Amino acid sequence: MTIEKTIDGTEATLAIEGWLDTNAAPELLKALDELESDTESLVLDLSKLEYISSSGVRGIVSAYKKMNGALKVRGAAPGIMSIFKATGIDKKLSFE
Repeated sequence: MTIEKTIDGTEATLAIEGWLDTNAAPELLKALDELESDTESLVLDLSKLEYISSSGVRGIVSAYKKMNGALKVRGAAPGIMSIFKATGIDKKLSFE
């Protein structure tokens, strides 16, 4: 998995590519910890995410909590969306 971070003012975008699984989830948590304190909103670009495990979903829940709900998900594939729906997290997240 790779994460590319882009900052535009007070909005950060994390573009995640590959597999967000047990081995990769700590990288997402690290990227969240490294966000600047003035970051007001976060976009997770999942357009190149191929797979997400329960650990990955927990990482996204952590991002949602860290941002106090100021989180958008962009480009999630149908398979990823089905995981979000199965876990109920789709009701909390905002999608683009």
